[in-house]
Amino acid sequence: MTLQENLDILSNLSHVTADMNYLVPMAERPRNYTFEPPAGVPRTNAEHEAHAVKIRDARPIAGHVSLDANGFALLQHRSAVKDFFDDEEVRRVYYPEVERLVKQATGAYRVHIFDHTTRRRVPDAETQADAPRQPVRRVHIDHTARSGPQRVRDLLPDEAEELLKDRVQVINLWRPIKGPLQDSPLAVCDATTIHSDDLVPSDLVYPHRVGETYSVKYNPTHRWYYVPQMQTDEALLLKCSDTSTGVPARFTPHSAFTDPTAAADAPPRESIEVRTLVFHRS
Repeated sequence: MTLQENLDILSNLSHVTADMNYLVPMAERPRNYTFEPPAGVPRTNAEHEAHAVKIRDARPIAGHVSLDANGFALLQHRSAVKDFFDDEEVRRVYYPEVERLVKQATGAYRVHIFDHTTRRRVPDAETQADAPRQPVRRVHIDHTARSGPQRVRDLLPDEAEELLKDRVQVINLWRPIKGPLQDSPLAVCDATTIHSDDLVPSDLVYPHRVGETYSVKYNPTHRWYYVPQMQTDEALLLKCSDTSTGVPARFTPHSAFTDPTAAADAPPRESIEVRTLVFHRS
């Protein structure tokens, strides 16, 4: 049974109402540069508009949602990492933890971690050349039906065609570095509430390649969830793409947002996300 069919569960969930920034429909293909673009070229050609949406508490439904049914899952996990801003420690300690967690959650036989991003929100980050990565405040999906398999070809070229004969997913593991998290929490959309027309393939331009993500147009059918006051021993699994067409959830929109219940002096968000390629056998 889907969450949409179980109205008793949904009606009893607490929620906040907050703005989500959706793509304004446009004629040309959306494009975003990850670096300073050529002179006279804007960083992005896309515009976004805020829509007030209801964002429900995901904790009470943790036992009712899953990656394949909804595109996300909440896990309990205490990491042994002492400093998440130490890239060497993250690779040495956290990567094996993430690999075990993703394998256990998905039943995959192989998990390939291809990068991670730490974020620390700072005021006026756009004016600082050395500012850390900031929370992303627009609704998006990191990979598409095309770019998910392409990452396999990019990262594992010698094995790619054989691996792509079976099911491949791109799954992120996201967690706060400090808790309880109030500032800029992550919201996830139940993937079964989106329509294919809501997803707009968009170029993400790097210095040496062009990736593809989904921008997302507003649709009132979308159902959003978050984990209030998220702790450091909690983590969200998020399915970005899935080559299987036989599961309800394949692409999961997400975004940071401003929680209207957060304290005015809440510590700025610090978080880490790890991106993985997940391989299954038929």
